Amino acid sequence: MAAGYYPPWGFYYKVEFGISKASDDARFQTVSGLSVEYDYESFKEGGENRFEHKLPVRTKYADMVLKRGMLTNSDVIKWFLAAFRDREFKPSNLNVILMSENGDPLRTWNVVHAIPKKWLVSDLNANESSLVIETMELTYQYFTIQ
Repeated sequence: MAAGYYPPWGFYYKVEFGISKASDDARFQTVSGLSVEYDYESFKEGGENRFEHKLPVRTKYADMVLKRGMLTNSDVIKWFLAAFRDREFKPSNLNVILMSENGDPLRTWNVVHAIPKKWLVSDLNANESSLVIETMELTYQYFTIQ
């Protein structure tokens, strides 16, 4: 009898930005925000007081949050700074690729039309010996799954 299916581990992945080919720009500590849900509109039917009809209206995608150790030279950070400093909002597509233990892609989320929303650098504290973490928040139109 064949072995059962085991879900993949969530720690072997990379994030490929359309604006950068640097391998350092693909490495992140955490990725969150690959989420989609429907907005619903309630419709009340005359004479029916037990319930409301709920009709799907549109999909809504959460903002994506990426965290990593700070890089001093990064095309992704240059893209963020161009948005915040110069108000140059140039959309970029990106891929979040979950990989097998052999490095083969298991699932790819193709994130479409991402633009910078927020950039945060962790606190600098002389009493702690911790890495400087940069947090990047993106808004995007939608994603597809391969």
